[in-house]
Amino acid sequence: MAIIVDLDVQLAKRNLSVGEFAAAVGITPANIAVLKNGRAKAVRFTTLDAICRTLDCQPGDVLRWVPDDEGTEGNDEYND
Repeated sequence: MAIIVDLDVQLAKRNLSVGEFAAAVGITPANIAVLKNGRAKAVRFTTLDAICRTLDCQPGDVLRWVPDDEGTEGNDEYND
């Protein structure tokens, strides 16, 4: 996946533990771990809003896109 979640960076900047952050956002520490480890398939806008409110940041401070060339090579759908 080419979307990188930088929650670790934001939590470290604010000296927040996963447990403190999860409680402030209103989701479980397990779901925070899923996000941090890049295993999430989706993020609700309400969750992203709560994350940004808690961290006082923009979505781009938490999520970033990086090209994934390996995922598109040899796939005719992407090589038109």
